[in-house]
Amino acid sequence: MNKPTILVVEDDPSIKNLITTTLKTHDYRYRTAQNGAAALLEASSHNPDMVLLDLGLPDMDGGQVIERIRAWSNMPIIVVSARSEDADKISALDAGADDYLTKPFSVEELLARIRVTQRRLTMIRTGTPAQSSTFTNGQLRIDYGAGCAYLKGEALHLTPIEFKLLCLLARNTGKVLTHTFITQSIWGSSWDNDIASLRVYMAALRKKIEPTPGTQQYIQTHIGVGYRMLRVE
Repeated sequence: MNKPTILVVEDDPSIKNLITTTLKTHDYRYRTAQNGAAALLEASSHNPDMVLLDLGLPDMDGGQVIERIRAWSNMPIIVVSARSEDADKISALDAGADDYLTKPFSVEELLARIRVTQRRLTMIRTGTPAQSSTFTNGQLRIDYGAGCAYLKGEALHLTPIEFKLLCLLARNTGKVLTHTFITQSIWGSSWDNDIASLRVYMAALRKKIEPTPGTQQYIQTHIGVGYRMLRVE
């Protein structure tokens, strides 16, 4: 598997040095940017395979960088930020981020997130379909092969991880999936940050697929255990 080129957008010298040293040690190619303007220039001129993005940049908020990149590219964006509030995570994911890693983080966790994203990139580039069939549940329809989901016939704008979560639940409709099973399936790990991120992703996914806010028509929460996709007639 070829190592991707990663754009590191970070203005803190110590954090940037930690990330770039880690990438270099594991033979990843990388480029760096210290602010939003430089990040947008690097992204557009060098077209990296993925972006590691801090939100607290000196010239603009990282959320603006995500939105501007999303206007022309689907390159994976992993947010690496000290902001740990659910609202910040949801805002970044809604803007188009693919993943969210909270500082402080371990090197092993950072590498795991990169590997998950790399596998998705490889699947897309080789044209390997996730699955050739479709799934229908009430007014929800998933086209596994096309990587699309629809509610009431309208396309849902899901991030890659939201879509992966939805597919995992759909393929196990009626079964309670534990937090550990889900995080292992999505990220390949079960760190505390993964479970916290899962809660945020699930809240964002629910907001997009539940017809009535606050309901659990499609996804049911089993407090302290996990989640289940309900069969809807």
